[in-house]
Amino acid sequence: MISVFVVAPTPIAQAGLHAMLSSAEIQVVGTATSPDALSEDILNADVIVMADELQLEEIGRSLTNMQGVALIVLTNNDQRILPQLRALELRGWGAVPSHASAAQLQAAVVAAAQGLVTLPVLSAQLLDSKQSIAEAITLDASSESLTPREREVLELVGQGLPNKLIARRLSISEHTVKFHVSSISAKLGASSRTDAVGRGLRRGLITL
Repeated sequence: MISVFVVAPTPIAQAGLHAMLSSAEIQVVGTATSPDALSEDILNADVIVMADELQLEEIGRSLTNMQGVALIVLTNNDQRILPQLRALELRGWGAVPSHASAAQLQAAVVAAAQGLVTLPVLSAQLLDSKQSIAEAITLDASSESLTPREREVLELVGQGLPNKLIARRLSISEHTVKFHVSSISAKLGASSRTDAVGRGLRRGLITL
């Protein structure tokens, strides 16, 4: 179980993120409106999810004494905050679009908790260090590769679409979608749809 602490400016935003994050793999252990209002619950968190990118510098100062914590920032301008995130030298981190689905946000949290980096495609391409790119994407040569169709299905699962909508989007039957999801999970060794998306992100098979 991954413990998450949410920092969001309003109770409504906190409740929304709490609902998006809650799953069999993730537990929200506390919330705060700002870095100045952090509670002791943050000490129990594996990952901090922050909804206000303007407070990144403040949260960075709060994290200096916390070992092993990871950070996910919801943002509309990931390229601007990328240098700040890298400078924090956290175990794992990510910049996730503010419009990300629950499945995408959960996958980013799972990846960050495992010490990995999650970025939108354009920002990943702008990383100026090959080492950083290698850290952001972990390939598993021993795993069986996904077919192009399976990658399409996994990408749509990552967008939070149910099987019925995936079938409609790809013009295939819902039964075929279920078959693909089952095959994807088996190939990636995933225990759930969220886990499959997280593993796909880490191996560079899909992007947010």
